[in-house]
Amino acid sequence: MGKAHSSAFLDEQMLFGPDYGTVEFEMVADANEQSARAAQRKIGFRRVSADWRDVVTDPDVDLVDVATPNAFHYEAAKAALENGKHVYCEKPLSISAEQSKELAELAAKKGVVNYVGYNNTMNPANAYVRDLVKSGRLGSIMRFTGTYDQDQLLDESLPITWRHINKLAGCGAMGDLGSHLMSISQFIMGDIQAVNAMTTTVFPERPKAAGSSEMSKVENEDIITCMVEYVNGAVGTIAASRVATGRKNYLAYEIQGTQGAVTYDLERMGEVHVYFQSDDEADRGFRKVLLNPRHKGYSAFQPAGGISIAYNDMKILEAHELMSALTQGTPYICDFEFGYKIDRTVAAVLESARRREWIKVL
Repeated sequence: MGKAHSSAFLDEQMLFGPDYGTVEFEMVADANEQSARAAQRKIGFRRVSADWRDVVTDPDVDLVDVATPNAFHYEAAKAALENGKHVYCEKPLSISAEQSKELAELAAKKGVVNYVGYNNTMNPANAYVRDLVKSGRLGSIMRFTGTYDQDQLLDESLPITWRHINKLAGCGAMGDLGSHLMSISQFIMGDIQAVNAMTTTVFPERPKAAGSSEMSKVENEDIITCMVEYVNGAVGTIAASRVATGRKNYLAYEIQGTQGAVTYDLERMGEVHVYFQSDDEADRGFRKVLLNPRHKGYSAFQPAGGISIAYNDMKILEAHELMSALTQGTPYICDFEFGYKIDRTVAAVLESARRREWIKVL
């Protein structure tokens, strides 16, 4: 993620120009100093450190970019805020709702720019769907159904990593994958007020190291399935799996309204499928909308519709929104309060799965 963020800042300047500020890569820190020096050579950081504390206290650093494993987000982001720095933190904001609430309150108190990297909210397709829902063209929204499935951990011989350990990751498929869908869902649909979930761990043990016969316990879920109730009265299901056979990056959802519906699949990033009940009966059905320069963010990359953009382009749009907030004071969605909203929803989902009952989020 450090590479993705750095690249996004460089590309943001090329695509949007100097009106939104010019990034200077002042210092990079990594517990492995060799990795920090490799980043310095590749990206052009002026200085390196093996201690992140050097970054958050340095007077020449304006913005601290936290791209560590999940468990270290809270401490680094809090220290940066306490030192009056603007903060850009990769998702999740922290591994607990309590920590995220604390960070959101501290960021508001300090009055600095505070951004969480839920990059899918910057996808022009999701911005289009959000506008479609808000316009009323789909009628009263009844239902959201979505899943985020990958098969990267389907091989049970893959060794255990920090992502399987709760004190480092917070949770499993829900945090890694489901939280992205939660961010899109609440970006488009509004707040979730109650959840009812169940989880399963398909591979309860994994090798301690590649090729090892010694096993370690997997502490979190491979699959999550959750019913949700939105404040606006709509209902839905949200699911995620990191062992989904055949699926590579299948983030897909459908929104059904009384006058229309819309579906989207991230593996077909440039297409949104829409349906309008008002169409003539003989021609009624889903139609394909190709992303084009009329959709927010798209024109920064391509001059005509039907030309695909990709994952890293969402990160560039994220970096641009951050830079615009820093230099122009423009509003933005993915602040620490939004990150806290996602984290408290995730916490409610995990509590519901543990207790096997409905849990209120709000």
